Amino acid sequence: MKVAVLPGDGIGPEIVAEALKVLEVFRGEGLSLDMKTCDIGGIAVDRHRDPLPAQTLAACRESDAILFGAIGGPQYDTLPRELRPERGLLRLRKALDLFANLRPAQVFPELAAASSLKPDIVSGLDIMIVRELTGDIYFGEPRGISHNSAGERVGVNTMVYSESEIRRVAHWGFQAAQARRKTLCSVDKMNVLETTQLWRDVVVEVSREYPDVMLTHMLVDNAAMQLVRNPRQFDVIVTGNLFGDILSDEASMLTGSIGMLPSASLNVSGLGLYEPIHGSAPDIAGRGIANPLAQILSISMMFRYSFKRPDLADRVDQAVRRVLQQGLRTADIAQPGMPTVSTSAMGDAVVAALSVH
Repeated sequence: MKVAVLPGDGIGPEIVAEALKVLEVFRGEGLSLDMKTCDIGGIAVDRHRDPLPAQTLAACRESDAILFGAIGGPQYDTLPRELRPERGLLRLRKALDLFANLRPAQVFPELAAASSLKPDIVSGLDIMIVRELTGDIYFGEPRGISHNSAGERVGVNTMVYSESEIRRVAHWGFQAAQARRKTLCSVDKMNVLETTQLWRDVVVEVSREYPDVMLTHMLVDNAAMQLVRNPRQFDVIVTGNLFGDILSDEASMLTGSIGMLPSASLNVSGLGLYEPIHGSAPDIAGRGIANPLAQILSISMMFRYSFKRPDLADRVDQAVRRVLQQGLRTADIAQPGMPTVSTSAMGDAVVAALSVH
C-alpha cells in the first residue's frame, strides 16, 4: 500500500506525525506500507516556489492514498494568487479528479457537553456530508478582478456545473445513504440559481436508480438553520462545492471541535486524499497543543475507502473512543477545569489503545 504523506504547514506536521505513529503500529503487525513524504502548500512555495511541485504531484499519482495535514499561513496571504498554498490543494484535487468529498460529523458521547449546542440537541448525532469537490464557483471560468468602463474594480467568479459532474457525486450520496439510514437530503439554492436548478433536476433523475433511499430537498439557507435547530433530522447530505464547504464546517461545531472531524476526497479509481477538515492553525503551531484525533480518524477513512480494510478502520475508531472514555482531552475538547494532554501524548494514547482488540 503506497501512501504519499503531505504534512504541509502550521500544525500539519505535528498532527501528521501522530497519524504516522498509528500507521507504524499496523506496519509492525505485518501490513505492507510504503510511505513517501512530500512538500505541499506554503513549505513548497518556500522550497520550490510552487505550492504543488511536480515531484509531489507525481508521488501522489503513484500512490494508493494520500495523507494530508494542513496548509497555509498569514505570511503567504500577499503572494500572487497562483502561489498561495491553497492553490496547491485545489490543483491537486483537480489533477487527481478527487470529486467526492466525504465529511462525517459524529458526536462521541463523551464530547456531547463540548458542543456549541445543548447536549440533548446533539447527542447521538451522526451525519455524512457528501460534497462535490472539483466543480462549482471554485473552478468556474471566467474569474478574476478587472475594471469596468468606469474604471471601477469588478470581481468575477462563475458558478458552473455540468450534468455529468452532478450525476457522479449524486451516486456517491445515494450509495452512502444506502449504507446508513437510507435517507438523503440534497441541498441547493434552486429558487434563485439556475446552476442549482440543474443540480436538483439531475439528483431527482439519479434517485430513480435508488428506490430504497428516501430523497428530500432543502435550500441551503434553510439547511444552515436546520443544522443548528434540529441536526439529527439529517442522515446523508449531498451538495455542491461552495455549499458543502460552508455546511460541513458548521456541522463540525456540533461535534464539540473542528479538531475531531476527518474527511476523504475520492476519485472513481478509489484513490483518496485523507485529511482533517480544519486548517493549519498557525496561532498554535509549534506549541504541542493541537488535537491530532481528526488526522488519526482520517487514517480510519483511508483503511475503509481506499484499502478496503474495514477491520483496521474499526480498530482505529475504537482506539479513539477508548482514549476519550479514559478522559484524555486536548485543549479544544476539554471542559473548563479539565486537565489537558499534548498533541504527542494524545497520539501515544491512541497507539496504546490500539493494542486492545
